[in-house]
Amino acid sequence: MAGRINDEDVKAVRDAVPIDAVVSEYLQLRNAGGGNLKGLCPFHDEKSPSFQVSPSKGFFHCFGCQEGGDTITFVMKIDHLTFSEAVERLAGQAGITLRYEEGGYNPSHQRGERIRLVEAHQVAARWYAEQLASSPEADTGRAFLADRGFDQGAAEHFSIGYSPQGWDHLTRFLRGKGFSDKELLLSGLAQEGRRGPIDRFRGRLMWPIRDIGGDVVGFGARKLHESDNGPKYLNTPDTAIYKKSQVLYGIDLAKKDIAKASRAVVVEGYTDVMACHLAGVTTAIATCGTAFGGDHIKILRRLLMDNGSARVIFTFDGDAAGQKAALRAFEDDQKFAAETYIAVAPDGMDPCDLRLAKGDEAVADLVEPRTPLFEFALRQIVSRYDLDTPAGRASALDEAAPVVARIKNSGAQHEVAVQLAGMLGILDTQFVVKRISQLARWARDRGGKGPAPDQHRRGSGPQQQAGPARPHPRGPALNLRNPVFATERELLKLALQRPELVSPAFDAYGVDEFTAAPYAAVREAIMEAGGAELGVQDPQDYLVRVREAAPDDTVRATVTELAVEAIMLHRGVKGVDDVYAGAQLVTVRRRAVERRIRDITGRLTRLSGHGDPAELVAVQNELWVLQQYDQTLREHGAAAL
Repeated sequence: MAGRINDEDVKAVRDAVPIDAVVSEYLQLRNAGGGNLKGLCPFHDEKSPSFQVSPSKGFFHCFGCQEGGDTITFVMKIDHLTFSEAVERLAGQAGITLRYEEGGYNPSHQRGERIRLVEAHQVAARWYAEQLASSPEADTGRAFLADRGFDQGAAEHFSIGYSPQGWDHLTRFLRGKGFSDKELLLSGLAQEGRRGPIDRFRGRLMWPIRDIGGDVVGFGARKLHESDNGPKYLNTPDTAIYKKSQVLYGIDLAKKDIAKASRAVVVEGYTDVMACHLAGVTTAIATCGTAFGGDHIKILRRLLMDNGSARVIFTFDGDAAGQKAALRAFEDDQKFAAETYIAVAPDGMDPCDLRLAKGDEAVADLVEPRTPLFEFALRQIVSRYDLDTPAGRASALDEAAPVVARIKNSGAQHEVAVQLAGMLGILDTQFVVKRISQLARWARDRGGKGPAPDQHRRGSGPQQQAGPARPHPRGPALNLRNPVFATERELLKLALQRPELVSPAFDAYGVDEFTAAPYAAVREAIMEAGGAELGVQDPQDYLVRVREAAPDDTVRATVTELAVEAIMLHRGVKGVDDVYAGAQLVTVRRRAVERRIRDITGRLTRLSGHGDPAELVAVQNELWVLQQYDQTLREHGAAAL
């Protein structure tokens, strides 16, 4: 077993890899104000962004599902890695060599399983690419690409390779690189043969499939030889790093342009993605041997940010299978905030064939949005009925009306209802409009009257409500309406985000000066970590230590939330400065003093009748001192702390 990673190296990794750079590999971020960034949370479904990243602090926090942490935590959660695996991956990106406390340098075969499986795929992808570029046996693969308009430069751009026809060429090569038979089988690159592992892919053209972070996690393999009895396309089976329903081919190349243009083009195959990109449509992606579904939508929504002007264009073959695929895609349409369209070439050609026949401009023109997906779905439904008969029109309306009722925009829903009446030849347009409005209302009612205000604000959906409720780590639900709790929260945010403004005064504050239990727990964690003074000396390490000092996940999540949440400035306040920080310090301290004065006044009342005279004098003196201190705070503010 490898030893524990050296703490200094872990800190070096945290400091070397900016959290916004890592997070932006998975979702689109935009300015949230106060130096923070926001986006759609990758850990739960939401319609408006509640996921915030603080580059200066190195932390993220979702105000919807309460997930939060640093760069390492994010990588652990998003890619399901252990702590060591996440540190190793980030260290590799930053070029940092890790040291291990109990075993020296960690040899590659001792790394976490996921890291090893990804490494095996990376090595295999390079080896396959070398075979395509130089092996005489790969002539068939090179000819296949050339026939479809792809030269060597295109093959290199998409890292396409070739798997030799022998039984175990790749297996023997990877063994020589230090990979075990178990790792080869777990990766899906090999399968069990009669005498041990053999290559899964043989004599095929190989497309490496990368996840959104750019790691090769699987392959799509195209049959080339008549002697191959396998399917036309063979994909990596589901493994620990590859789930075909959760990957999109080309997403690593397209993600930045998808986010920038608020537009994605969904095509059907690997060569279609290549044709689109080479034709200038660099937002094209494809599924990997499975129908476009909910998990694919989640990937795109993070990049499109549910922008109202976003567009998703589906290209499908004009045949029956293509029409069926389009209708299946429409079933998930409501999971998009983006508008969805369909593009079908007049002659039914896919983008690859279209590029060969008519050039790049024809491909670019094909994917310009023209036909809304719901309109295509309606026409497919209507075409199945005999509209010359009343029964046919009624049956078509029965099937088509629920489709129109699902349209998100109420104005568009009314307009399409009128169009549907025209398609069906129903003269009473208002009858169709009312029918669809009633269906839409029933659909809303079946779903209830919508989530409770608090749930809606947190972006809760059916998936979140189905499981057991998670403890909410913020202060009690209504506390922020109480000015006492609101000020305590602001002071803690200053202590975590701007410790230089409240230090050293803050470190003299007792835990009992914070009346909300969650805030008192955070104050104690700051104390255990070394105080706000540490934050002045080393801001990055300070927040990590505070989180580590938290007694449980609930307090830890609250620390992250307060470290990321924007500081709330009151009207008339120009900015977060010494004056503002001093006002929060004074307010919290004065309220603590006032509570103590009330306690002592009550005690004095009890003693005045029949108490010990010496004790009575001591209590009177304490009361006088507190009253004088309160007056000094009132007159001199932070200077009196």
